Amino acid sequence: MVEASPGRANMGFIGAIVAVATIGGFLFGYDSGAINGTQDGLKAAFNLSEGGLGFTVGALLIGCFIGAFFAGRLADVIGRRNTMMFAAALFLAGAIVQGISMSHTIFVIARICGGMAVGAASVLSPAYISEVAPASIRGRLTTVQQIMIITGLTAAFLANYFLAAAAGVSTATFWLGLQAWRWMFLMQAIPAAIFLVALFLIPESPRFLVSKGRDSDAVTVLTSLFGGEAATPKFEEIRASFSADHRPRLSDVLAPGGGGFLGMRPIVWAGIMLAVFQQLVGINVIFYYGATLWQAAGFSEAQALQTNIISGAISIVACFVTVGLVDKIGRKPLLLIGSAGMAVTLFIMVYAFSTGTLTGDKLSLPGHMGLVAVVAALAYSALFNISWGPIMWVMLGEMFPNQIRGSALAVAGFFQWFANYLVAQSFPIMLAGLGLAVSYSFYGVCAVISYFLVQKLIHETRGKELEHMQG
Repeated sequence: MVEASPGRANMGFIGAIVAVATIGGFLFGYDSGAINGTQDGLKAAFNLSEGGLGFTVGALLIGCFIGAFFAGRLADVIGRRNTMMFAAALFLAGAIVQGISMSHTIFVIARICGGMAVGAASVLSPAYISEVAPASIRGRLTTVQQIMIITGLTAAFLANYFLAAAAGVSTATFWLGLQAWRWMFLMQAIPAAIFLVALFLIPESPRFLVSKGRDSDAVTVLTSLFGGEAATPKFEEIRASFSADHRPRLSDVLAPGGGGFLGMRPIVWAGIMLAVFQQLVGINVIFYYGATLWQAAGFSEAQALQTNIISGAISIVACFVTVGLVDKIGRKPLLLIGSAGMAVTLFIMVYAFSTGTLTGDKLSLPGHMGLVAVVAALAYSALFNISWGPIMWVMLGEMFPNQIRGSALAVAGFFQWFANYLVAQSFPIMLAGLGLAVSYSFYGVCAVISYFLVQKLIHETRGKELEHMQG
């Protein structure tokens, strides 16, 4: 085995590559956060009902699961870097069209296109980082993706705040005769343009180059990453991990000989499980509906917004904890800690919500139960961002063998974003029909189930070279 160790690697070059690749994560977070603050403008400009607004906001997620699927396959055809470049250009165009569109139909199409770009970047950025990073520090470098997602979200909140403050209100006319809410979408073009230009400065993944038979290019990239002594033997090891009779294709996710559950390889089902349960534990309920959630629990609007800010800050700190632990104690222990901790904190929230009384559609919590709910929610958010938040992306980028990585990412990425969409769309219905306690009981049960699924299906990947992944 040839280990590309940090001691022999060009860490400055690798660090620059990671910085560029994780701009995709920043775009992921920025676009998710940019919609907050634009709702009044969207309703007024396009005469939207509440249902129409929900569809318009959710159109991003429709694009995400489409983009995640096709990006995984496209990455095996034209390359990881080229696919990310296409996604950056699509994101750039989508941001501009969303900002200037006077037609609701055109706006929704542009939002779906932006979602396709986000979905593509979300699966390809961690996969690309995994394919250029030394195995011993691969986890912490890929975890930077989650930090950038949260940073992008925070940047969007700040940009929207200052735009609205400068204009007076989000619906007021601002620069160039456009309303401030339109500039909230247009501002997304800045990081998208930076991402597109920066991608020209980094190399293609050496694993992709080997899969396409571009041997000399692969050796050149490996030399620039790990030095001349390690480049040739590493190239031979990578080449040996690919099938000799065909290049990567979608059918590679199927189990040889027709075995496996529903015909797919067990490792692909393990990836799907990680992708889906990352959403079923309910994190995006807090992510998308944080203010609504806490007001339903009896807090004022100001208190709800303050809780969101505190939750965001805790999430960033938690991700830095993961950076320090992921390559020391491993991926599987962090997932198990997260599942157990999230189950406990979710059921504490369930208990707090169950003590409340409804007055109309407003839930009031007695005594200190409001504080109990807030503390449990913040602990839950921290546990998610120490574990399932970043680790799911780390593992999807590294757990699959070279031959099936692009195709398996396509399948797992599709399921991840589709689950995201279902959770985001179902929560308002669950909140109205079942209440907070029952809704959170569902997420708590999913956290419990995820613990046992990780125990059974997930194998530790810490320190393993990508060429030695089994599936």
